[in-house]
Amino acid sequence: MALPLQWPADPRSDAFLLTDSNRLAARMLDQWENWPTMAAILTGPRKSGRSLLARIFAARSGGTIIDDAERVPEVQIFHAWNTAQAERRPLLIVADAAPPRWAVKLPDLRSRLANSSLGEIGPPDDELVAALFEHLFERRGLDARPDLIEWLTLRVERSHLSVIRAVDMLDQGAMERRARLSIALARSTLITAGLLAEP
Repeated sequence: MALPLQWPADPRSDAFLLTDSNRLAARMLDQWENWPTMAAILTGPRKSGRSLLARIFAARSGGTIIDDAERVPEVQIFHAWNTAQAERRPLLIVADAAPPRWAVKLPDLRSRLANSSLGEIGPPDDELVAALFEHLFERRGLDARPDLIEWLTLRVERSHLSVIRAVDMLDQGAMERRARLSIALARSTLITAGLLAEP
């Protein structure tokens, strides 16, 4: 029986797939030397590659990262922001959303974040959805034909998480049935899982 194990994160920096849905955020990070302050906020949906993009940024810039910032003590972020200015070493703060949606209580931190650059990763576009399917199937050694990729791109909900869940379900379904990936297998598997939308 196929076990629903979580697939490990891709360690390669070149695994970040660039399309119009995330290009502006990546460009903002590339131009960190032009930031008005030595700190920026990167937001985006869960599983959108924001942490991977942050790690690429840190490797290229020599900067530091605070990931999942909503779960980090505000005083710690406040001191990291000040240190970044003093040392002229860029700080990237990764969060689900920027203030005011991120309810920052500390007034001094709130004002500093308001003066920081903001990069936003949006929901995936069709190009990214197709590229994600192709990339994830390839990583798992699954033979997904172009017609299946196109079919899935038109029907799976436009979110990074839905694409990953769909690949998880299809990987498990193909192993359990000892069958190759096909549109028929995808239809029966994903309808049962509630992951298909109307094209």
